[in-house]
Amino acid sequence: MTTRFTRRQTLALAAGAAAATALPCPTGADAAPLMTRPIPSTGERLPVVGIGTAIVFDIEGEKEKLAERTQVIRALVEGGGTLIDTAPSYGAAEDVLGEILGATGLRPKVFLATKVCVRDRADSDAEMKQSLQRLKTQKLDLMQLHNVRRTDQSIAHLREWKAQGICRYVGITSSFDRDYEAVEATLKREKPDFFQIDYSLANRNASERLIPLARDVGAAVLTNLPFGRGRLLRAVRGRTLPDWAAEFDAASWAQLFLKYLLGNPSVTAVIPGTDKPAYMVDNLNAGRGRLPDAAMRKRIERYFDALG
Repeated sequence: MTTRFTRRQTLALAAGAAAATALPCPTGADAAPLMTRPIPSTGERLPVVGIGTAIVFDIEGEKEKLAERTQVIRALVEGGGTLIDTAPSYGAAEDVLGEILGATGLRPKVFLATKVCVRDRADSDAEMKQSLQRLKTQKLDLMQLHNVRRTDQSIAHLREWKAQGICRYVGITSSFDRDYEAVEATLKREKPDFFQIDYSLANRNASERLIPLARDVGAAVLTNLPFGRGRLLRAVRGRTLPDWAAEFDAASWAQLFLKYLLGNPSVTAVIPGTDKPAYMVDNLNAGRGRLPDAAMRKRIERYFDALG
């Protein structure tokens, strides 16, 4: 029999261990290796669950929260994850992340992604150099053009940085449905290594054209806002996880929502934000065990849509 926990129960189970920098010992499906998927342009494999740093890492000067976020990053790495996504526009997130990676020595063990708003060459170079300084690193794994809004936007400047060895991959991002036309045009023309898009059970629009297009142009797909800006977790608050969730090894609502996304084979990785190490463990476990097939994904959609 599969034991299922709410997100709050998972946190309670792990709180004591996390405080001592140790993580809960996984059992059953949780003991399975974290899945990886290939980056199409190189074949390098990336763990399917990472973390986004918007809002929750904007904690400059808050020592208790810094200690907790440090444990979140340790939980990511100790649990087999590598991908961390940030941006200059996330307040103090780059500074905080740089401090954590420097203090823990974990920089070599993570796949570090940030973003740039390409304006003129001088401004873009300055923003990129500031990101490197804040993150306390000389090189990035992924540099992304942040929030594409125009159909004529280019990543040529990012490709120059890639050629210089400043970053290993380049990509584009969006988190707004209103920009999808511009995103589609840019994706078709630029054919980046990575494509980051808002995609969740609460917002499936990207799955209609953009994610299939990303697959066709050979871009790895990262999904931001996988909990629908919190809408999904609010919708199921107080509800018991359905028994059929055990059919794809989902032991919490968060795992169900993330496994739903990962059930789309075109999705390379999900990057939920989190501020608790136990939540990080819970998220990582979405990348272990079985995933829902197409029929089960339809069932999940019907279930959520019926919630109203």
